[in-house]
Amino acid sequence: MRKYVYDFIEGDRSQADLLGGKGANLAEMTRLGLPVPPGFTVTTDACRAYLATGTPPDGLYEEINAHLRQVEARLDRRLGDPEDPLLLAVRSGGRYSMPGMMETILDIGLNDVTVAGLAAHAGDERFAWDSYRRLIQMFGHTVHGIPAEEFAHELAAVRATAGPGGPNAEQLRDLVDTYKKIFTRHVGHDFPQAPHEQLFLAVGAVFSSWRSERARVYRRQERIPDDLGTAVNVMAMVFGNLGPDSGTGVAFTRDPATGAPGVYGDYLTDAQGEDVVAGIRNTVPLTELERLDPASFHRLRQIMSTLERHYRDLCDVEFTIERGRLWMLQTRVGKRTAAAAFVIAAQLADEGLITADEALTRVTGAQLAQLMFPAFDSDGAVPPLAVGVGASPGAAVGRVVFDSAAAAAADGPVILVRPETNPDDLPGMIAAAGVLTSRGGKTSHAAVVARGMGRTCVCGADALRIDVDRGEFTVGDRVVRAGELISIDGTSGRIWLGEVPVQPSPVARYLAGELRPESDPLVAAVHRLLGHADAVRTLGVRANADTPEDAGRARRLGAAGIGLCRTEHMFLGERRALVERLILADEPVERDAALDALLPLQRADFVGLLAAMDGLPVTVRLLDPPLHEFLPPLAELTARVARAQARGEDPGRDATLLAAVRRMHEANPMLGLRGVRLGLVVPGLFAMQVRALAEAAAQRLRAGGDPRPEIMVPLVGDVRELAAVADEARRVLAEVDGAPEIPIGTMVETPRAALTAGEIAAEAHFFSLGTNDLTQTTWAFSRDDVEGSFFPAYLARGIFGVSPFERLDVGGVGRLVRLAVAEGRAARPGLTVGVCGEHGGDPDSIAFFAAAGLDYVSCSPYRVPVARLAAGRVAVAAGTDSSDSR
Repeated sequence: MRKYVYDFIEGDRSQADLLGGKGANLAEMTRLGLPVPPGFTVTTDACRAYLATGTPPDGLYEEINAHLRQVEARLDRRLGDPEDPLLLAVRSGGRYSMPGMMETILDIGLNDVTVAGLAAHAGDERFAWDSYRRLIQMFGHTVHGIPAEEFAHELAAVRATAGPGGPNAEQLRDLVDTYKKIFTRHVGHDFPQAPHEQLFLAVGAVFSSWRSERARVYRRQERIPDDLGTAVNVMAMVFGNLGPDSGTGVAFTRDPATGAPGVYGDYLTDAQGEDVVAGIRNTVPLTELERLDPASFHRLRQIMSTLERHYRDLCDVEFTIERGRLWMLQTRVGKRTAAAAFVIAAQLADEGLITADEALTRVTGAQLAQLMFPAFDSDGAVPPLAVGVGASPGAAVGRVVFDSAAAAAADGPVILVRPETNPDDLPGMIAAAGVLTSRGGKTSHAAVVARGMGRTCVCGADALRIDVDRGEFTVGDRVVRAGELISIDGTSGRIWLGEVPVQPSPVARYLAGELRPESDPLVAAVHRLLGHADAVRTLGVRANADTPEDAGRARRLGAAGIGLCRTEHMFLGERRALVERLILADEPVERDAALDALLPLQRADFVGLLAAMDGLPVTVRLLDPPLHEFLPPLAELTARVARAQARGEDPGRDATLLAAVRRMHEANPMLGLRGVRLGLVVPGLFAMQVRALAEAAAQRLRAGGDPRPEIMVPLVGDVRELAAVADEARRVLAEVDGAPEIPIGTMVETPRAALTAGEIAAEAHFFSLGTNDLTQTTWAFSRDDVEGSFFPAYLARGIFGVSPFERLDVGGVGRLVRLAVAEGRAARPGLTVGVCGEHGGDPDSIAFFAAAGLDYVSCSPYRVPVARLAAGRVAVAAGTDSSDSR
């Protein structure tokens, strides 16, 4: 018969899957000889069985009773004893901490008879009636769903008429009668008087709380699996509400906000544990306990030191003092801020409690990213105007502008507000302090570009009704016009009217070379751990960068080259007119003239890029997007031509452009004439880009530089496509005097390219996995559409734990990645393989790429430190020898 119940003396902390985190740690403290009230844990197995059938598994109650008898024997007290009753606390405890999300019921065992025995034994009638009212309140709400506000309203009314010491025994006795009437009115029967019935109903209610909406939401946010279930911990009650020599508190072995060592926590005299968490009374700092009860304070400090050394990490503890005797009710590895995580990890390594490798596993890339961005110095007192999707972290304050030109022309910081952004908005995004859109998600154009530039961005704020023509947006009745000041938080997605104070990030300043490591404990910790990550990692980290400025920034942030230079960004702005000439050319001579005009501009771009990355690889992707993206939108041109014709005017060039746009219109342009297809259909286009790159490299060589360019052909699906482009490229390269040897590779971004990787590798010197498009084409998703249409529903229903555009889909796209790597290297041993999609900066995806055997990841410059840290963590987890590193 399966065992469902374990006494605290039977388990240990290694059994968190079975006993839950709380139960496993209670067992561990018991094993260490610390003062833990006797008790037992009902396992997560029992919870899953209960939730599957709606009834307890066979033999569960008998097993609970057997362990209860052991507790009774140990304490020489009995549940339901009318003279000296044993009372019980019933608490949830899942594998992962979910603070406040599930239920607790205290004082199980009190009824109309045992309350008198408790009062007599404690010598305190007020305490007994206070405990009874707590039981009815918690039991009624947790087991039967009685609104907590009804109990709270009655309690507040009693407190309002009580004296300075709070309600007296008579008032609390009357309150219990009131509570029982509330219970009967809602439930239809009296409050249960049988202690064992109370216990069994409480256990079932805690099991059921696993499926509460708030618990589901929390798990979805924290990415905790839904099928784990919770354990239930049943322990003898100890009472902090027995008078001034009793109390309860929460303590941390170090400051969870900053990581600083010391005494941190809160304490309440004459209170039970839930009072601290609920915040219904003002606590005092834990240091005050030293004055109130020196013996308990020093014993607590000793225990906290023991726990930190034992767990080798920050611990938080819950404790109760019952008439001068200290009891430990819980411990766990404590939650902490990102800043504290780095500081504590470095401190523990300095103290010899953990190794440098272990310290690296105690911090995450997400935490480092959080530390790199500025944050609003707001206590939340000012409610936001609206909330969208936090798409690119940071804090930005600026005046509202509604178009790119206004952003670029502005004197001070601005927030570019658009329904959504497109490539034409790039100058405005560069100029703006932040970007706010009413549509789109975390992988929309605005989000991807903003993250790449380190711009704060909030997307999908659908409460905003944006009228670009009128230069205003509305939220409800509030109208916000161009020029008004707003603040946006790219982490939380919140939007405020006016200016919210901003705190600069010392970590970002350090990474930019503005601060020395010793200037700040946090900066010193980041410097140490990031340096160790670089020492142990075997996965290279490059950057996606299109300008010399971006390349220089990426290099300062630790990038070992450029993994993706998107040349289409070089054709915007004033150069758009030349691209229009190319598109509108009817004769070869006109097309050649347009390409000749673009050549020196493109060459100058590459010279700057190669100089910024001198001595490091620079992978240049040939033009990828459809050409119509360089022309005005169809709807805009149609309207302009119609207005001109309505006024009897000649639409002029607009009519020519409109005809071209209509001619080039595609139902699904992302699957149309783009990438390698452009190079094969538009004569001379790729040849111009190859020539510009070769001439730039030759120029850098003559100047004494060390250029290392690479040519990357996009959207290849068949080896013959790549062969045709590569043949043309090699002819051009041979014509450029002094050009170095330039490898030619391809992006693998379609399922067919992955499936035929062995054939393609015969023509490719390297592969770069374009996981953005590979995800789109594998899933049959249009990224620009799906995030705003059905992704929220998929996330809510648990179909996605996280968007496949944020974290690589290992089961589908990941199989194609592994196949491409294996077959590519089988055909060309030593083939270099990297990734240049958004996933290259995601720590979880980086772990997969390392395991799949990739040589490097490439991401936006601001994510380079995150990728470096993540790659180091992966190496440590894989047991990589620190001597084999880059």
